[in-house]
Amino acid sequence: MNITVLLRLGFHHLRPVVLGVALAALTAGAADRAQVTLLATTDLHGRIYPVDYYTDRPADLGIAKLATLIRQVRREAPAALLLDCGDTIQGTPLVYFHHRKNPTTPDPMMLVMNSLGYVSLTPGNHEYNFGLGVLTKARREATFPWLSANTYRTGTDEPAYQPYLVQEVAGVRIGILGLTTPAIPNWENPENYAGLEFRPLVSEAKKWVALLRDREHVDAVVVALHGGVEEDLATGRPASVGDFAGENAALALAREVPGLDVLFLGHTHRDIPALVVNGALLAQAGRWGDRLARIDLTFTREAGGNWTLAAKAARSLPVQADTPADPAVLALAEPYHRETQAWLSRPVGTSARPLAAVNGHLQDSALLDLIHRAQLDAGPADVSLAANFNPRARIPAGPVTVRDLAGLYVYENTLYVIEVTGAQLKAALEHSARYFLPFEEGKSPAELIDRNVPGYNFDIAEGVNYEIDLRRPLGDRIRNLSFQGAPLTPERTLRLATNNYRYNGGGGYTMFKDAKVHARSSTEIRDLIIAWVERHGEIPAEPSGNWRLLP
Repeated sequence: MNITVLLRLGFHHLRPVVLGVALAALTAGAADRAQVTLLATTDLHGRIYPVDYYTDRPADLGIAKLATLIRQVRREAPAALLLDCGDTIQGTPLVYFHHRKNPTTPDPMMLVMNSLGYVSLTPGNHEYNFGLGVLTKARREATFPWLSANTYRTGTDEPAYQPYLVQEVAGVRIGILGLTTPAIPNWENPENYAGLEFRPLVSEAKKWVALLRDREHVDAVVVALHGGVEEDLATGRPASVGDFAGENAALALAREVPGLDVLFLGHTHRDIPALVVNGALLAQAGRWGDRLARIDLTFTREAGGNWTLAAKAARSLPVQADTPADPAVLALAEPYHRETQAWLSRPVGTSARPLAAVNGHLQDSALLDLIHRAQLDAGPADVSLAANFNPRARIPAGPVTVRDLAGLYVYENTLYVIEVTGAQLKAALEHSARYFLPFEEGKSPAELIDRNVPGYNFDIAEGVNYEIDLRRPLGDRIRNLSFQGAPLTPERTLRLATNNYRYNGGGGYTMFKDAKVHARSSTEIRDLIIAWVERHGEIPAEPSGNWRLLP
């Protein structure tokens, strides 16, 4: 199947792809034939148990369920190579509790992955969220190498990680090359990657793939990339608004780097069962352990000759509701799960009525105002910016627990209080308003959301009053912006509470780069919210009503 056919099908209709000789036509076990099975996970984000910790309900995801699929494949292909494409040690209350509350035990993700026989992990950007101490501890506790060929000691040509790994299966030499998205400095605090630099993906891949071919004499090159597809194949436009240059480069790698056979992808949380670009086979295993990517490589050779890659096939193995969780994995993680559930169940305050974030991106919300209250008080600050990170977040009437509040703020962001002008704040709100498409009569605001702009990049302000007029062009939608009852002038300076992701330019908010920092906290904003509720006892039930959409 060529790229033109794949374009016509579109991602959601891709079927397992076989290149070269059909696998069914190859005779297993022949002396001049060998098959190598590759398995990949990505963006596990700390998910072990098949549970949504924010709702305490079962969920069809997590490495415990994936372990069942992995063991099923290994019954058929005992030598299958299992690798991970990163964003692994961050993302759930379980791993957060370990890193911040009880770090004396082994990293739970490494503990489980060691037991499953992973051969490598490519660190992703979220590996850096807790700082180098947490990253180094997890890396040290892994029994497999962390691979990243484009991460170097600053100012040197010394790789900070092992660049690649060569595995021999049935006499075939497989080179596995790790590559990490180089956009990390656009999101992370500098101390979280101190001493490291991240070089462009394509140029580094060219160097290391040539080495694997010429010096290591591998028979196939597999890239484990924490990065995804950078464009919409049907239109050629960027796949996601707000991506940084070079953040995702899967297509560029396939098109420009000679000698690549397979790319396992990550970072963008997409399910790509199979995609062929310039002869390279690409696959991506979704997110949160909801599926396993499988690629089968078939090699042939003449007597005494070199192996030739004759066929390759990819498919996605989804976790189903009836996929059982592996008992051994559950047993390993049970102490972590138990202490996490005890922490999440702790009452911290009350709410007079149920509150929900479901429409927090369309109208002012008491639940999002809670984030603002915590940020404004902790600053202290004049104005706060926050996004509706989890529209599914809900707080019941009555007792409110850590679980309820943790579901409101699901990222490990920390607080920055910076000095901005009225002009900079307006520029930020105009950038945020890109979340909506141009106005069309008869369509609701929900129907005008631009699906290429992630919801976590739509920031809402508190401390000022304003309107977003969707009838006006992009860049000129913010109307009647006022502070303390008077129009906010461009030159007026304010103390703005925001998160480290925004301060560092995440989501394209470059107007804050290099702003004067008045204060910053090493405590996660999630914990600031919990502390606010503990101090005040009750969550305010009514929104401030400081912003609205027009018309």
